[in-house]
Amino acid sequence: MFLKSLNFLGLLVPLSFAASNSQTSVTLFYQNNLNATDDKNHVGFLLLDDYNQKDASVACEAFNETLLSSAAIKAHSSDFLQSLSYNAYAGRAAPIQLYYIQNGVVAVAEGAGDLSFQGFPFGGLKLPVLCTQSSNQDQPGNAVATPSNEISVPAGGNTYVGFRNQKSFRFLGIPYADPPKRFTYSTPYSPTGQTIQATAYGSQCAQAGSGSENCLFLNIQTPYIPKKGSTNNLRPVMFWIHGGGFTGGSGADPLSDGGNLASREDIVVVNVNYRLSTLGFLAIPGTDIKGNYGIGDQINGLELRFAKWTIKNIADFGGDPNQITIIGESAGAGSVRVLLGSPPAIGKYQGAVAMSNLGGGVGLGLSGDYATTYSSYLSIPESYAQAGQQIFSEAGCTQTSLSAQIACLEQVPALTLVGLSTVADKVVQDGHFVDTEDLDVENRNGSAAHVNVIFGNVANDGASFSTYPKTPVRSELAGIEASLGISASNAQSIIDSGLFPYYDTGNITLDSFNVSQRVATDIQFRCIDQATMYAAEKNGVFKSSYYYQMQRTINGYDPNNLGGPPASPGFPNGNPNLPYFKLHGSDMPWVFGNLGTIRDADDLYSLQLTSGYFAEFFKSGQPNPPISYLKVRGYTKTIQAVEETGPWSQISGAQGPIKLLDYPAVTSSFLDLPQCAFLNYSISYYLEGGM
Repeated sequence: MFLKSLNFLGLLVPLSFAASNSQTSVTLFYQNNLNATDDKNHVGFLLLDDYNQKDASVACEAFNETLLSSAAIKAHSSDFLQSLSYNAYAGRAAPIQLYYIQNGVVAVAEGAGDLSFQGFPFGGLKLPVLCTQSSNQDQPGNAVATPSNEISVPAGGNTYVGFRNQKSFRFLGIPYADPPKRFTYSTPYSPTGQTIQATAYGSQCAQAGSGSENCLFLNIQTPYIPKKGSTNNLRPVMFWIHGGGFTGGSGADPLSDGGNLASREDIVVVNVNYRLSTLGFLAIPGTDIKGNYGIGDQINGLELRFAKWTIKNIADFGGDPNQITIIGESAGAGSVRVLLGSPPAIGKYQGAVAMSNLGGGVGLGLSGDYATTYSSYLSIPESYAQAGQQIFSEAGCTQTSLSAQIACLEQVPALTLVGLSTVADKVVQDGHFVDTEDLDVENRNGSAAHVNVIFGNVANDGASFSTYPKTPVRSELAGIEASLGISASNAQSIIDSGLFPYYDTGNITLDSFNVSQRVATDIQFRCIDQATMYAAEKNGVFKSSYYYQMQRTINGYDPNNLGGPPASPGFPNGNPNLPYFKLHGSDMPWVFGNLGTIRDADDLYSLQLTSGYFAEFFKSGQPNPPISYLKVRGYTKTIQAVEETGPWSQISGAQGPIKLLDYPAVTSSFLDLPQCAFLNYSISYYLEGGM
């Protein structure tokens, strides 16, 4: 009467067979508070489907584990109570549920403050089974496959062998496309009948000094493997697209490892590689080389329910193909922006997050105008003018005919090609993947995807894209000129505007750089992204629009070697309560829950709060986790912050609102609106037709 019936599991897999999902689903529970130094005080466990009492211990043995003992459960009773209470909250167990353990059962009742232990019930009941979880490698760098922790999953005609560490199941280096031919679009992985060892990362895509062309791999971290053929209890999917300026990066970056988020928030994380630099973006007018090969790779990897070989893959790994959110940072955010308007991509995801998308800079004449092309796409002839014949010349392909030059370029070693001083690294209007000059946020029934969207930036994104003078400067004017690479007249106009205050610490070089980085943050990040989201809200382009600014960070892209906050008594790793630059990319640990160094308690609490906001967006299309969910999971510090500051609300007008992410998060209006207007990127930029 109080049991939740599950599928009959048939005969057990003999112990000599590799662990698999052929007989049962398996969930890895770990009560993850995101504090790695506290991991030793917690224990994970495996939950299997319903078995008879006589078969329960053998079911655990098939995973090289044993039935949990009551003593082990009592030693970590809070972890078990919260995990199993959440299992019922999520609708995967009855309000009063028994689980087989050693020498009896453990009972979990909804709302109960403790677990109860009983002897074996009469009648040969089938009950879910709790097993030990002895694979306790915690950090991604230490996560290795062993015969005792591997698990095989059949999917798409192949069998994938992954493994579990302390916190999640991991399937690494999955080929999602056939090895690509140079300057052609990738096609879904076609071999079948193979056993693929998905226990180590595949090669990163060719970039300066390393990588290869055979690089189209993705990685999956998941807390749940369904029984073969089942689509029950699938989890939301976070589909991560890495940054790196379209010239570097990979889906194996430890900062974007999904294990922590998968375990804490019960979601599936996918990280994808895509072709970079000239191999990913070369476009030549009048030929079939139309660029955007890297974008095509992303869409190929994204097609987890459409591509031929992956029609059921993400479901086989526990992910819901109807609940995919694309998310990326920097060039990954630029990719998200592209995919929001890309006809072949629309319909393959249900939400999107763009972290520090670049765009803007034309009006100020910034050196190189680096940011503009991430939000406004060149034509193929424009791209070729910047990176066409220059590439041929540097590669030594100086034949008289274009066809001969292309044939020559196809033979240039990959690392040589991406290591040239000129590379193709711009998204272009190819007419298929990208057929507009920019994302259409001006028309409700235009070309943009009608999905839930978050955009945001780090407080000092521009500090990573301004040049800290190598020698001290003697005036604010000289400092701004040097930092931004602009003319003296443009630098003087910034000063004369009075909109970018000069804070005098006595260090003219630092103080003028502080002005410059604010200008760069506004014109390259904040203004264009706030204007995008305001126009989208005004015109009903997206289902919902949210915005954030990250106020607490660590590390990040630091070409100027600015470092983080200084150390002070009690803060040997830097005092986050003192002023410091919040650099580009430094919000990634907060989204993934991967903060290696915790400087104070608020670091941990903000980590829990921020990752929870984003995880809820992946689950429900809005970022506010229900209080009932937070209570059942025991996330008390997040509850306190949410109750103190209220919800993260949708953008509703020209003032926002937005969330300033810290602990607690603070509601604010859009920032620097007068500054953005001065820089010719007002909040109404897209409503007024741009500059």
